[in-house]
Amino acid sequence: MKNIRELLKLKFEEGLSTREAARRLGVSKSPASDYVAGFTASGLTLEQVSGLSDTELVGLLTLKKAIQNPRYQQLSNQFENFEKELKRTGVTLYLLWEEYLGKTPEGYAYSQFCFHFDQWQKLQKVSMHVDHKAGDKMYVDFTGTRHSIIDISTGEITELEVFVAVLGCSQYAYIEAVPSQTKADWVQVNENALRFFGGVPRAIVPDCLKSAVIKADKYEPVINETFNDFGRHYGTTILPARSLHPKDKSLAENFVRIAYTRIFAPLRNEVFHTLIDLNQAFREQLDLHNHMKFKSRGYSRSHLFEEVERAALRPLPVAYYDLKEYYACRVQYNYYAYLKPDLHYYSVPVQYTGKKVLVSYSNRLVEIYHDNLRIAMHPRDRRPYEYTVDPTHRPANHQIIADWTTERFIRWGEKIGPEAGLLVEKVFESKAHPEQGFRSCMGILSLAKKYAKEDFLKACKKGMVVGCISFSFIKNTLKNKTFNLQADEELKLIEPIIHDFLRGKEGYN
Repeated sequence: MKNIRELLKLKFEEGLSTREAARRLGVSKSPASDYVAGFTASGLTLEQVSGLSDTELVGLLTLKKAIQNPRYQQLSNQFENFEKELKRTGVTLYLLWEEYLGKTPEGYAYSQFCFHFDQWQKLQKVSMHVDHKAGDKMYVDFTGTRHSIIDISTGEITELEVFVAVLGCSQYAYIEAVPSQTKADWVQVNENALRFFGGVPRAIVPDCLKSAVIKADKYEPVINETFNDFGRHYGTTILPARSLHPKDKSLAENFVRIAYTRIFAPLRNEVFHTLIDLNQAFREQLDLHNHMKFKSRGYSRSHLFEEVERAALRPLPVAYYDLKEYYACRVQYNYYAYLKPDLHYYSVPVQYTGKKVLVSYSNRLVEIYHDNLRIAMHPRDRRPYEYTVDPTHRPANHQIIADWTTERFIRWGEKIGPEAGLLVEKVFESKAHPEQGFRSCMGILSLAKKYAKEDFLKACKKGMVVGCISFSFIKNTLKNKTFNLQADEELKLIEPIIHDFLRGKEGYN
């Protein structure tokens, strides 16, 4: 075998004739010519040959003789089908050999069966392609080169990112232009790709861009929480490629190169004014690419996708993903979590008071998590400084307070007297939130049971006149019997009401 390797080196590196190379090595001309012809037919390079074992090399160089064997021809006619079947989950070469032997009892033994199929694959140059199982992975990335659109009225040029996605088994591809690589756009194009394929693979393999991976690491990358949540929604796993290891997503890298030739180049002289028009043109070129047959194959990506991979994809969820943002905070003493972006308060069960929580919020919902467990969920409310409460979150002694309303307190005060009802109204007007006035009004109105009604109403009147409407002022006024108004204070209550239709003294001559 050393002589055979040296023969090929002399022939193809040093340029000697087959006869001269065989003479130098002491090899007969006839077998030397067969080895050279077998090497030429294999389509391999000397560098690739150096990585083959002696057994593999002999098999390649003598393949020409095997091809002339009818038994081999019968087997080789099935190689394309074997390649497709191996993409199906659970299918192995041993299973295919058993099925082959069942139909062809005089066929090859398992070792020869594997050898001939392996040699055929090497000739087809489909290294490692067999490892991509149907429905297993979707490889995603952005192209290095951007595309652009031109505003038809201003002439302004807008640069656009171009997203690509490829299914591992069939290499069925997707492409879309998008304004940016931001998290929102990244999630949207990934969702569009899944909807285009009509199913969900078991894993999505992205590059280490910030919208997908917060911290790249060879062993434990930190995935962006929003993208991770997107994966949970669609029932798939996020498997980031290792940084500086393009082979981890070689299919995406390869499609980027193909896209430059088959999609970008045909559109290079066209001008697009809207994102919709550009993506429509992309889609037309993409369809041509997906329906183009593989080299040395009798089928296309589209055919392989429909025949093998579509059925292996998991079904899509009915609902589209609702993009979420995250905000960490500590539950306040009154069992409310404060969502700073909206300046709004949301209740949580009282036992989580003082705990750190993670607030997940979308356009529709606000979800609050503690220790990775959801403890509360509310419809999103963007009113600043307002409160959204679930009554079940309140402690038992607060359940009664839940039934309190401003109207209820005003009616309670009016039953005692008009002065008390008016005082309660002013208390609520002075508070930023109605609940802040509940306890104050409760304390003030309870004083009517401890003091004479007439004295209590006088105290309420005095509080409104002097502008002191707190519980402590009313209580001290009753306790010290200082509820009688002075003369100047009485005048404040009978000041005339000024109307627009009344004339003053200057209206008369």
